[in-house]
Amino acid sequence: MGFEEMDVGTIWLDGEFVDWADASVHVLTHGLHYGTGVFEGVRCYETDDGPAIFRWDAHLDRLYQSADVYDMEIPFDRETLTDATTTLIRTEELPSCYIRPIAFYGYGMLGLNPSDCPVQVAIAVWPWGEYLGEEAIQEGADVAISSWRKYGSDQIPTNAKTTGAYVNSVLASLEARGNGYLEAIVLNQEGNVAEGPGENLFLVRDGEIYTTGLAESILDGITRRSVIELARDLGYSVYDQATISRGELYAADELFFTGTAAEVTPIRTVDDRSIGEGTKGPVTDEIQTQFFEMLEAPPDRYRDWFHYV
Repeated sequence: MGFEEMDVGTIWLDGEFVDWADASVHVLTHGLHYGTGVFEGVRCYETDDGPAIFRWDAHLDRLYQSADVYDMEIPFDRETLTDATTTLIRTEELPSCYIRPIAFYGYGMLGLNPSDCPVQVAIAVWPWGEYLGEEAIQEGADVAISSWRKYGSDQIPTNAKTTGAYVNSVLASLEARGNGYLEAIVLNQEGNVAEGPGENLFLVRDGEIYTTGLAESILDGITRRSVIELARDLGYSVYDQATISRGELYAADELFFTGTAAEVTPIRTVDDRSIGEGTKGPVTDEIQTQFFEMLEAPPDRYRDWFHYV
């Protein structure tokens, strides 16, 4: 669904609610030229108790931590960003939606050092369904190993969710789609598995769960953290600092992606090789079912994961 097809009328920009079509910045904005912005992707779900933002506090933590990496002082506090977001959701009367907060160096000068540029902040909300599609959620995604490697943390901080760095993900995604695959898997500089372009990756072998560790040049995904906890609560052994080789992908019993956009999406083939039975495996199915049930009717032990609108 393109933005022009959506009935969403307002964006919060620098402390003001403005019409969607008027939420613009100058063409010489520093962040446009150099990718000097940080952002989050967050979902609000329709629960039994009304719309609720999933892991909002964790996303805000990461937004401010990402900004710190770039000496960027976000000129609004957490309460202001929270109030703006919940007001947008209520104003647009959205039972569920995707939320995009972004902070970036704005219009001021065009040298590489952005210290003389103002920091601008925007928040938009809009309806968004399954990122990789309903078929992938149910049957699994066909993916390919990308020829593009994930950058190392000594090149660009991998713990920060930075706009410019996502060119790496764009290239991997374009390559995968251009070759007929739904998504990519990106290897790190050492040739081990990092993650998807916009997802973390989990591997199931002999009933145990493995996911690449933070030292493997991955983003510390908030859905990743949530699934680790859910899986452990279901009784699974989860190894969350694993190193996974490319060959291990082909021999896995099951593979699945996690992410705010992708949620929990099984992987059925890698490089045209079937994973397990070539469809969603039983461990993935149980975790996915638990995940979506938790979103619809949050149990008490996960209640603090939800910020009710």
